Amino acid sequence: MRKTVQLLSAASLCGCVAAAPPPLEPDGTQRVDPIPISLALEEIITAGVRQHLRNPIAAKFGTMLAGERTLNGRHEIVVCGYVDDKSSPSGSDGNEPFIGKIYPDPGNSFELVAIGDEASVGGACRMAGLAMPEANTKPHR
Repeated sequence: MRKTVQLLSAASLCGCVAAAPPPLEPDGTQRVDPIPISLALEEIITAGVRQHLRNPIAAKFGTMLAGERTLNGRHEIVVCGYVDDKSSPSGSDGNEPFIGKIYPDPGNSFELVAIGDEASVGGACRMAGLAMPEANTKPHR
């Protein structure tokens, strides 16, 4: 009986192959694999971003891009986009860039990384492999 258990344990371990993580970029970041934004993913993104806006009800979302990766052993979806909440203090046309992360766990937790600063948000999105176009005024869906 003991030998059977040992053989089964050894056989089950033989099937385990650790996949190498994607290579890091020269600057130490890891690019994402682009994915389409489903309606469910869009809901998670918009609800997460709205929590950080001054006027969440009036918010209109522009272009959004998403990609997934595994970083430090945790699967995450990186999202970059634009939002107009009609109360931008920056005096711009209202389209504020944002970057966030979704952790696809049972709660689909959303983390807003940054919003509003075109240089830092745009740079972070480019480093992740999600090059955002210039801000637009068309609402997303």
